[in-house]
Amino acid sequence: MQEMYTPEELANLLKISRRTVYLWLREGRIKGIKVGDLWRIPKESLGEFLEEGAKTADKDQ
Repeated sequence: MQEMYTPEELANLLKISRRTVYLWLREGRIKGIKVGDLWRIPKESLGEFLEEGAKTADKDQ
């Protein structure tokens, strides 16, 4: 089983608000799995999200 983060854990890890994490999940910017009413974010989804952000940042420079 792969490692998963809760939105709260991800917010703490990235030093952002939980609200931002939930917004990204709803918009599909970061992939998550909904278990009942609870969101879980696979560790590899975080990696993909960060890689995409790095590519975007490189293009802006």
